[in-house]
Amino acid sequence: MSVRILAVGKKHEKWVLDGIDRYEKRLRKPFDVTWLLLPHSSREGEAARAEESERILAKVDRDTFLVLLDERGRNVDSPALAAQLRGAFDAGRPVTVVIGGAYGVDDRVRQRADFVWSLSKLVFPHQLVRLILAEQLYRAQEIAAGRPYHHV
Repeated sequence: MSVRILAVGKKHEKWVLDGIDRYEKRLRKPFDVTWLLLPHSSREGEAARAEESERILAKVDRDTFLVLLDERGRNVDSPALAAQLRGAFDAGRPVTVVIGGAYGVDDRVRQRADFVWSLSKLVFPHQLVRLILAEQLYRAQEIAAGRPYHHV
C-alpha cells in the first residue's frame, strides 16, 4: 500500500521536483508516493472541469480512500492529517490524493472523496501545492511513527 497522487497538469518544474525528491527519499511504506500526472483539458471552464473530473474518476479504484485537495475543504492540522491517513492504512485501503486542474473538479469527484482537505484558505499554484503535499506526507509519516520531525 502507498499513497498515489493524481494531479492534473504538466510535469513537475525542476525546483518542485528537487523539493519533492527531498521528501520522497525519506518516505517509507505505507507513506511512499507515486505520481500520475493527467493532462489539462483543451477546453475551458465547466467543460474542462467535467472532462478532467472524468479522467480522475477513471483512475480511482472502488476501495481507494480518496483525498481531494480543495480550498473549500476541511482545514486540519498535521496530526489530524496523519490520523486520517493512518486510519485508511489501518483499514487496508489504498490512499489517492487528487489535485484538480485550474478549474477544479466537479461534484462527482467531491462526492466520491472520503476527505476533502484544504491546505489553506489561500489559493496556491499547482506546482507549489505538489511540494507542500510531499512535505505534509513526510510530516504525517513522522507523526504516525512518533518521531520528532513535527514539533508542537
